[in-house]
Amino acid sequence: MTLATNERRQLLWISLGAMALFVGFRFLPTGTNLSHMDFRVTAKNPIDFCDPLSPQFIPVVAMASPVAMTVAVAEPATAGKEVRATVRLRTANGKAIASEDLLVSHTRKLHLLVIDPTLTDYQHLHPTPGRVAGDWEFSFTPRLSGQYRVFADFTPAATGRGLYANGDLKVAGSRTANEARPGDERRPYTIALTPAMRPMKAKWPTDLKLTIAKNDGGPVPMEPVMGAYAHLVAFDETRSGFAHLHPVDPDLEKRPDSMKPALDFKITIPKPGRYVIWAQVSLGGREVFEPFWFEVVE
Repeated sequence: MTLATNERRQLLWISLGAMALFVGFRFLPTGTNLSHMDFRVTAKNPIDFCDPLSPQFIPVVAMASPVAMTVAVAEPATAGKEVRATVRLRTANGKAIASEDLLVSHTRKLHLLVIDPTLTDYQHLHPTPGRVAGDWEFSFTPRLSGQYRVFADFTPAATGRGLYANGDLKVAGSRTANEARPGDERRPYTIALTPAMRPMKAKWPTDLKLTIAKNDGGPVPMEPVMGAYAHLVAFDETRSGFAHLHPVDPDLEKRPDSMKPALDFKITIPKPGRYVIWAQVSLGGREVFEPFWFEVVE
C-alpha cells in the first residue's frame, strides 16, 4: 500500500513538473513584442500572398499593407552622389518594427528594392538597424534624377509570412539614362532570360530560363548571392509593384553547370503592359545586374 502511494506521489510530482515547464516555456520571451494581431489588415484590398512555387506580381502600391513606411534623407538626394537615408517601419497601430521583430529571409532581415522612374537604375539594398527602434539606415548612389520608389520586402516573426511596403524618395539633378549608361567596353559574359511562351500572356503562369555564358568559352564562376544562385525582380512601367523570384530548384548543393549554367523560374503577370525583369547574379565574386524587357499581352 505504501509502495503504491509513493508511486502515485512520484507520478503526481512528475506531472506537476511537466506542467510547470510547459507554462514556463509559454511565457519565455520570443524576442519580439509584436503579435499576429499587429499585422492584421481590415481593408478590402489587403496585401496578397502568393504560392512560392508560382510567384506572382504583387501590386504593392494599390494594396493595403499593415505596415506604414517612410523614407527620409540626411541631406537632399542628388543624382550621382551618395545618399544616406533612413527607412522607418511602423505597424498600422504605430508600433516600431525593429530587428528582433523580423525573421531572416534569404540571408537578410530587410530587403529594399530601389527603382527609378525609367526602370533603368535598379539597386537591391540591405539596411541596418538605426539607433531608434523601427529605423533602418542605408546608403546608395542614385544614377539618375527623379522620384525613386523604394519597396521593402520582409517577414515579421509574429506571422512568419512575407510582407511588403513602399515609399518614395525624390532625387534632384538632371542626369538622364543615356548619361548614366556604362560605356561600350566588351563584357566578359552573355546573360539571357528566355520565356517559354512568347509573347508572355497576362494571368498565365510562365516559365523563364536564365542562362549565362562566358564569351571566351571558359567556365562561368557562378556563386550564391543571398542564399540563391540568382534572383529576378520584375517591375511594371508605372512601378505599381514587383515580383521577387528565386530559382525553382532552391538546393544550393546542386551547383549549375560550370560551362553553361541555366536556372529555371516561374512567374505570373496579372495585367498586360511593358515590364522589366532584372537579373542579379554573382560572377567571380562580383554582383552583376542585367535588365530584360518584355511585352505582356492579354
